[in-house]
Amino acid sequence: MPTARHVEEMLKDVFDPVHTDAAVEHFQRMLEELQKRDWEQTILRSGKLVEAVLKSLWLHAGNSLPPDRDFKAGKIMDDLERLPKTAFADTIRITIPRACRFVYDVASNRGARHDPGEIDPNEMDANAVVSIASWIMAEILRYSQRGSLDPSAVASLVAGLVQKRYPFIEEVGGRVRFHLTKKSARGIGLVALWHKYPSPLCSTEVIDAIVRHGHSQKNARVALSRLRDVVDDDGEGNLRLLAPGVREAEELLAGNR
Repeated sequence: MPTARHVEEMLKDVFDPVHTDAAVEHFQRMLEELQKRDWEQTILRSGKLVEAVLKSLWLHAGNSLPPDRDFKAGKIMDDLERLPKTAFADTIRITIPRACRFVYDVASNRGARHDPGEIDPNEMDANAVVSIASWIMAEILRYSQRGSLDPSAVASLVAGLVQKRYPFIEEVGGRVRFHLTKKSARGIGLVALWHKYPSPLCSTEVIDAIVRHGHSQKNARVALSRLRDVVDDDGEGNLRLLAPGVREAEELLAGNR
């Protein structure tokens, strides 16, 4: 998968850097929330991504943006479709805006479209918007690089963005499991604390998580001791990940994609 910085730089060839950087940031966070199985936050991030993409398209079309308080995503989508056919590609006028409309509708109506007695639709909605948001990002990347890169190189970059993502966290009977390529005892403890962050996690629960992933009690206790520099202990065995630990966990997880 292309790195976030690489994608940002390529998008800047055509689009406003402020809003494309925001779109990439929301895209990354959306995928992280998906992998944490936080469906509502995944959907929320997809909506923010769409807003950033629409702002980029609108500025690219030579228009100015209203103040943030007056920004209406629906109006921008409608106005993009009214752009002259001879001046702008269909992907800018129609295709991307219509994909944005679906994602934004889901993000703007989380839970409101469903009866309380229905099965919780959030997981289904989250997976749908992630797929379409990934396509949107791939399409603006493709558009930004038309004529600049060999078509096969662009195709490879696009494939990296739209590849299917799977949550690496699974809960079975209240027991959380992490599907990581590298399952060191310390890494499992770190991810367990990150999964709970910003709430604390009891040290015995950290040990249990490590043991559940195939390590011995002894190794789990050693791993816990090696996390002391990245956690805050309230004195009663409740551990909260500190900022360096959050960064380390996110780097570990990024390498798992």
